Amino acid sequence: MASILPSAFKLIRVLLLSKFERMGASSRMRSLQYLPLLESSKLKVVASPLICDEMLRNRYKYGRYSLPSLFKAYLGRWIALMSRGRFDLIWIEKEALPWAPLWVEMLLLRNVPYVLDYDDAIFHNYDRHRFGWVRKVFGRRLDGLMARARLVIGGNEYLAQRARDAGAPWVEVIPSVVDLRRYEIKQDVGEGRVGRIVWIGSPSTARYLRELAEPLAALAKSTPFTLHVIGANLEMKGVNLKCLPWSEATEAVAIAECDVGIMPLSDSPWERGKCGYKLVQYMACGLPVVASPVGANIQLVHQGVNGWLANTPEEWVQHLGHLLSDSVARTRMGQAGRARVESEYSIQRTAPKIAQLLKAAARNVS
Repeated sequence: MASILPSAFKLIRVLLLSKFERMGASSRMRSLQYLPLLESSKLKVVASPLICDEMLRNRYKYGRYSLPSLFKAYLGRWIALMSRGRFDLIWIEKEALPWAPLWVEMLLLRNVPYVLDYDDAIFHNYDRHRFGWVRKVFGRRLDGLMARARLVIGGNEYLAQRARDAGAPWVEVIPSVVDLRRYEIKQDVGEGRVGRIVWIGSPSTARYLRELAEPLAALAKSTPFTLHVIGANLEMKGVNLKCLPWSEATEAVAIAECDVGIMPLSDSPWERGKCGYKLVQYMACGLPVVASPVGANIQLVHQGVNGWLANTPEEWVQHLGHLLSDSVARTRMGQAGRARVESEYSIQRTAPKIAQLLKAAARNVS
């Protein structure tokens, strides 16, 4: 019976090759959070992560993956790719086999159309590597994957442009978004308690926060506040820190208990590929934001409307001090940020588009 149904009514089988399980923010936000919503769109998605949560925890703890765990991970990915014939489409987060020669990955992807999804400029892991032989051998590896993909989805315009330059036949931009059902709007308590600045991330991205050590210490001399750090442990001289463990169940509540969200970044090609997910999370909770003017941050932050872009240490101190001392400004900017997320950066807005793109890619209809 199924064979005589029009293709538009067939269940489309999708193999999702995510990089992580739910502990990995990129996989959680770019694909895994969509799965319940895609089930009602004639899409049967089977997820096969490369790196399990246990491996990621050990990496954060010890600073690297162990060789036995990597071998097991790659073996599992090879087995998943061997089953590709049972699927109509492969949905790949970044790359199927990191650091494998292009011809090996293409061999294992043959005969099934695939979609690539990027929220980071991981091509710079190869083309800007410190070793010349890596740049020579692998520098254009991801460009080759992009050129052969049925569709490339980029989290921002910087990533999408790389795909276009690589010769990808079909490129779309879908930002990193939140599920609004998980994020409640902060109720500002007004004046009377010490302000709370929040940063959320991982041990590997805490280096950006450390770059704010001096301006935050300077701010603390004039404006009392507590810096809530979610997902990393660090010390910062002259700053009152509260380090909190990350969990998917508590992250939104922990953010909503604060007053201002921050996202410092360096300005380099890698950071220009960042998709501003931290800012989206802060704004979803109704927090005003202060961020570095890098990558997607520039599109997310409307100066003086939902937050500020800070170029210098002095501007970080100025903008944070203003927001901590002015509850009216916090409320106004927080409401503007929440409205922006509701209209452009929520899964409720993007899920139908993702479903449409996956179905069109499987049917080769652009």
